[in-house]
Amino acid sequence: MYDYTKIDKKVFLIIKKVISYLWKYVSEETIKEEILKAYAYAKQAHEWQFRHSWDPYIVHPIWATFHLLSLKPDIPTIQACILHDVIEDTDVSLETIKNEFWEEVAFLCAGMEKLSKVRYHWEEREVWSLRKMFVAMAQDLRVVFIKLADRLHNMQTLRYHPKRDKREKIALETLNIYAPIADRLGLYSLKNALEEECFKILEAEAYKKIKKEMAELNESIDSFSKNAEKEIKDVLIDGWIKNFEIDYRVKSIYSIYKKMKRKGYESIKSLYDLFWIRIIVKDVTTCYKALWVIHNYWTPLPNRFKDYIALPKPNGYKSLHTTIIWLLKNYRKQPTEIQIKTYEMKEYSDIGVAAHFEYKERGSKVAHDIGWVKDLKDITESLENQDFMTSIKIDVFKDRIFVFTPKWDSINLPQWSTPVDYAYAIHTELWDHISLAKVSGKVYPLDKELRNGDIIEIIIDKNRNPSPFWLSFVKTAKARDKIKAYLRKDNKYQNRDRGKEIVNKYLQNAWLWILDKDLSILKILDGRENSVDERNFILEQVGNFSLSPWALMRRILKAQNKKIPSTRNKENFWTKENQIKSSEENQEIIIGGEKNIPYKLCYCCRRKIPSKIVAHINSKWIITLHKRDCKILENVNKERLLPAYIKWEETNSITAHINFLFQNKIWVLKEISDILYSMHINVEQISSKKEAEEKTLLSFILEIPDYDYLIVERLIERIKFHFWEMLLDSQVLKIES
Repeated sequence: MYDYTKIDKKVFLIIKKVISYLWKYVSEETIKEEILKAYAYAKQAHEWQFRHSWDPYIVHPIWATFHLLSLKPDIPTIQACILHDVIEDTDVSLETIKNEFWEEVAFLCAGMEKLSKVRYHWEEREVWSLRKMFVAMAQDLRVVFIKLADRLHNMQTLRYHPKRDKREKIALETLNIYAPIADRLGLYSLKNALEEECFKILEAEAYKKIKKEMAELNESIDSFSKNAEKEIKDVLIDGWIKNFEIDYRVKSIYSIYKKMKRKGYESIKSLYDLFWIRIIVKDVTTCYKALWVIHNYWTPLPNRFKDYIALPKPNGYKSLHTTIIWLLKNYRKQPTEIQIKTYEMKEYSDIGVAAHFEYKERGSKVAHDIGWVKDLKDITESLENQDFMTSIKIDVFKDRIFVFTPKWDSINLPQWSTPVDYAYAIHTELWDHISLAKVSGKVYPLDKELRNGDIIEIIIDKNRNPSPFWLSFVKTAKARDKIKAYLRKDNKYQNRDRGKEIVNKYLQNAWLWILDKDLSILKILDGRENSVDERNFILEQVGNFSLSPWALMRRILKAQNKKIPSTRNKENFWTKENQIKSSEENQEIIIGGEKNIPYKLCYCCRRKIPSKIVAHINSKWIITLHKRDCKILENVNKERLLPAYIKWEETNSITAHINFLFQNKIWVLKEISDILYSMHINVEQISSKKEAEEKTLLSFILEIPDYDYLIVERLIERIKFHFWEMLLDSQVLKIES
């Protein structure tokens, strides 16, 4: 029989901690009674279940609950955390939980319930599990609090899992999904703990090395921080600032590792910002006053000041961040980051959005609205599985920017967003009629990336509609989803008109009456009667080339008791234009990554659609296909060109040899690699050569998708834009098929 003494003590420690922050709202007796009730119920339900460590299963929910206490949860959240695996892993039903505990507890447990392991393959099941969690998040954030605490204890005990590949897979998932969620919610202690556990598994040797070096530096860090604290305290008092606190925080091990990797450092001794100093004052006015005093006494580093009070982070985090040098005489050149915040901001920085929850009677909480969580729910409900993971990484976990409306309302968007993303983020009147954008009063390309602080105005034209071209550059799932929805709706009628035109020409050549208003000739086909909607759908199929007009004509002639021309005489049956259409039937053209987009053929492609094509959008937003060497393209706006290819030819590639001359910086190669990765460009070879003092020549051999016309030009433009201060020259040496 297992000795539950240790776990019983942990439960009473949980009760003691909960009483310390909840005693004003709930009596000590009620707190003790409700927590012990959930503990006894879960212990009995999991009685004969054990983990990989051979501990009884109840150890897991209790430790997860202990981790959860850093967020000061209410009683229902604590009970749900203790009970969160009961529904999935035992015979207890959700209805039973609802009857035994509050309905609120049952809802939180339902949000934690995972899908059956039998129904889905691992990857697909996990996507659906995430979808379920995100929908529950939008209704009540306490679900994700429990999920993160649950995942943290699972990570801390993951070493007991027998399969190494499974351990690494779970660690990667945690690092890519759960840690960023904790970060976006401002739950930094949970985020750092999750990242550290992942780091232990994925980079064990690097973790041990940094951990050892940190232990060796602890004494010097502590000495520096105490002297710095005394120095800052004296300066603030001289500046007539009273009632403040000063403390310091050390960077997390994983953050140190990422910075060392980014900078190319071999040892943490090369880092000067292993910790930051935090000044806590009474109000916002004093925050700015303290900043003035600090900047007046020490030298601030340019471009390192961030005002998160005026422009809070998307998760609500507020603070003033600055970096100064010459803080102490012995460390004159060492930069020191200083954060200045109020006591309320400090509480938020400690427990994130949990600080936005209000205790009610019996300790329940009600969440304030958090915009990005609502956006996450929209993404979850609107996207297919194959788009889901990509979209949450772009919309939720990437860096964000702030832009402004002409009325100075701030809009928060993912980094690299465009004016079209901005328009779809505001209101529906802009969606379908975007004509052009103005940034800071100047006309701005719709596909150009926005920067922090841009003031954007969208000009609308009722005659303009969404273009397929937009799909090639928008970054937000909302914009992409709305554009696709419009194109599907718009293409329906365009395809119907095109199908009607094609069928009429076939009918004329067969000496039959053309289609009337009721499409009567399509009423009876294959011995059955088609409704008006079914007749229109037949035309749409012909218009989008999913139904061969020749196959339809055979059915019509059969229904009309007409002789069907032999295959040998088909040529005489068609007009020259219909021959062109027929040749396209078996060639599915992908334009801008989308299928079934209406297009016209340039005269250069009339005889046969070549393998190397490109699409052009004219001033009337009509798409025309061209050979890539078509002379017409010499005088068109390159921004109006879209990649196009015949399906099954997207695997073709070309090789480009490109040189870039940079000012010598350690991190340039890493940044270029990120750009190449984001553009799906494969690197075959990289070489570097020091040309002169502080100048480096980087030579790349790149494998580039052949269908993505002008991708080389776009790559160079993007690198010029990204490295505008450091790029000295660029040169395309040759391009090989």
